[in-house]
Amino acid sequence: MPEAPLIDSFSEIEDPRHPRNTLYPIEEILLLAICGAISGADDFVSIAEFGEAKLGWLRRLLPFEHGVPSHDTLTRVFGQIEPSEFERCFRAWTRRVEKKTDGQVVAVDGKTLRGSRDRASEEGPLHLVEAWATGQELLLGQRRSEGGTNEIATIPRLLEVLTLEGCIVTTDAMGCQTDVAETITEAGADYVLRLKDNQKSLRADVERLFKARLDIGVEPGYTDVDGGHGRVETRRCWAIDVAGKGLVDEGRWPGLRSVALVETERFIAEPHAEAGPAEGETETERRSLISSLEPDAAKILEASRRHWQIENGLHWVLDVAFEEDHSQVRTQNAAENLALVRRLVASAVKQDNRVDAGTKNKRKRAGWDDNYREHLLRNL
Repeated sequence: MPEAPLIDSFSEIEDPRHPRNTLYPIEEILLLAICGAISGADDFVSIAEFGEAKLGWLRRLLPFEHGVPSHDTLTRVFGQIEPSEFERCFRAWTRRVEKKTDGQVVAVDGKTLRGSRDRASEEGPLHLVEAWATGQELLLGQRRSEGGTNEIATIPRLLEVLTLEGCIVTTDAMGCQTDVAETITEAGADYVLRLKDNQKSLRADVERLFKARLDIGVEPGYTDVDGGHGRVETRRCWAIDVAGKGLVDEGRWPGLRSVALVETERFIAEPHAEAGPAEGETETERRSLISSLEPDAAKILEASRRHWQIENGLHWVLDVAFEEDHSQVRTQNAAENLALVRRLVASAVKQDNRVDAGTKNKRKRAGWDDNYREHLLRNL
């Protein structure tokens, strides 16, 4: 079998079945699911079909003495595996492959698996909170959000099990909570948290500070511009040192050192038959942020921008390349465990540069090409 640290990490998962019901060893079931997901299989039916088609190849890796399990067996076993056990082994693998760098931005956000809603039992869809290392494009961990889409209590529980020292953790407004800030600073990390109406008093203080500065024409601390194809985006950031100055209620917020205002101006040109002065529509958006970083406008703006990579680099990919929103897997823990398989495969495929293609086409290539599939598995 090729070297595959992921399989080594998952070999520690406790088999939830009674010994007499283990026709298919747990490591074979996990390997089949991972290889199937790498190769474009998005549910247990297609994973089982992949196994039947590639049984000879799979037997180069593990015995598969009794062939491959049916989709019903895969669903049942994945439903019985304890998600916390599965995720613990996943984090062990993550620690083996993660490239730690000071200042690495870790974006935390939630995603709802809409197809996992069970209308018969009136169970709502599964909602996961995830931590994504934006530089390496690597999932660091996930946690089920109990009680629907409420992420507030889930974020600290996820952050507590991650190694975050030296990182910058970003969240949207839902994660702008004092216990989140405390968990991050206790881990030796910094934070950049978006500020909205769930913290009305603090937001009012921050907006007052920047209004006073903008009214007298204070220039932004940092500006960058990019664009293409008729679109120009200008981002400006102002940052204020608030540590020990009594400008905001900093006593409630562990490690709070700065507040920032990010203004994004998007110009979209209208197509013209003849060359002439640019005409089009301009949209302007402003976001308030709080941070434990020094008032470095460039650094805070970069962290804020990188936060959106969890949406564009992970969640969008899961919906488009893995069709996650259409998955109706919902038996016991199966949806949560299969979601973790998808995310680790997304990380592996996105990081690979052997094939110049998007995630969806890389997975197709892995389904066709045994050598490429083995290459991806070895990288895992």
